[in-house]
Amino acid sequence: MIDATDREILTILQQNARVSNAEIARQIHMAPSAVLERIRKLESRGVIRGYEVRIDPEALGLNLLAYIFVRTRDIGGELSTGEMLARIDEVQEVHHLAGEDCFLVKARVRDARSLGRLLRERFAASANLTSTRTTIVLETLHETTHLPLDAGPLDGAAGTGGSADLALVARTAAETAAAAAALETAGDHHAAALVTLAGEVP
Repeated sequence: MIDATDREILTILQQNARVSNAEIARQIHMAPSAVLERIRKLESRGVIRGYEVRIDPEALGLNLLAYIFVRTRDIGGELSTGEMLARIDEVQEVHHLAGEDCFLVKARVRDARSLGRLLRERFAASANLTSTRTTIVLETLHETTHLPLDAGPLDGAAGTGGSADLALVARTAAETAAAAAALETAGDHHAAALVTLAGEVP
């Protein structure tokens, strides 16, 4: 798990991976040495996988983006075709799918002719490949590698056995005990016992 401070650091790094430790430390009010130690731990745990330069594909003449659904003869979870596809330079992503299609491939090429050549010469080189369905992107409205860092639970937050959970348990137990006491005072001992049992926390 990562805590709130880790998430602050990751948020800053996602915005600019070249930012200095000193600048991160200034923004989150920590010592640079402490920030460096946290970043090293995030790297060693594989939370931070690496640092890359994002290049505008159109600046390189890679003007066509396509998603290719691939069907293969692979059975029983065989991934050899997917591994072959991942080694093609034009391929940016390969996803193993559930359903009729076996893989979803994201590829960038110069133009439609280059895409056709890619499919005929590189994809069809696999004897396991049976068919492809290609969708060409007309315009990209949003594309990012950023992850929503506030989507997962924080250390000590509700659902992780932290103080929020303990407070909820204590409040529930107190309310249950009060209800049982009220029923017992009214003379309904059987109902009071049922309320107590229903409110017990395992």
